[in-house]
Amino acid sequence: MTNQVSAIKLTYGYLELREYYYKAAKRAVTFAVSAHLLAISSYFISQFLFQEDEPVYTVRIMKYSDLGPPPSIENAEAAPRVNIAEPSAKPTVGIPIPVPDADINPEATIATQEELAAVSNDAVAEGVGSGEIIIEDEGPPADFVPVEKNPVPVKQVSPAYPEIARRAGVEGTVWVKIWVDKEGKAKKAQVIKSDAELFNQPSIDAAMKWIFTPAIMNNGPVAVWVSIPFKFKLNQGR
Repeated sequence: MTNQVSAIKLTYGYLELREYYYKAAKRAVTFAVSAHLLAISSYFISQFLFQEDEPVYTVRIMKYSDLGPPPSIENAEAAPRVNIAEPSAKPTVGIPIPVPDADINPEATIATQEELAAVSNDAVAEGVGSGEIIIEDEGPPADFVPVEKNPVPVKQVSPAYPEIARRAGVEGTVWVKIWVDKEGKAKKAQVIKSDAELFNQPSIDAAMKWIFTPAIMNNGPVAVWVSIPFKFKLNQGR
């Protein structure tokens, strides 16, 4: 009796599940094939609808007899002449001039480079033509000048310690503002802060002897102000 019950439990629903499996498999295959066909057909339809028309080229075939005669070489217009401005003053030194052999002086020589340079320098010194050089003073720079490279001291001079301040035991610091020109030289010095007036003039005298590398902006030197502290201590240097 027990074996019959077990056999009934094992065989119950087998036929129904197998039938449902075949139906589900057929539906899945049908759906997959339909989806692929739909995707492929959509691609080709979109390519057909949005394809661009090929450009149409027009070709005109002509006979040699239909061509006109070539242009005449004799009637060709000459190219316009370009006027070149000549120098206002031609150099008079070192230009060879052809002369008869009988007039040649055997002692005559061509001017050297030194002689040519001397003549050019004399003309510049006299302010002849465009060789005149005028150096204008641009005045002091603004308090703040934007730079790409700050000036760097290459020569520093320590101020002299005043004897009166040394005897009195006075110490202090003086802040000096230095006008550094485009060549890196100190052009002017001003005291902006001082602990004692005795140290002002020695600080200015020392600041005027400082030399810097020029400040750089836009690949060129510029003038700027630089602040330098000068410290006066009895037992130490500046």
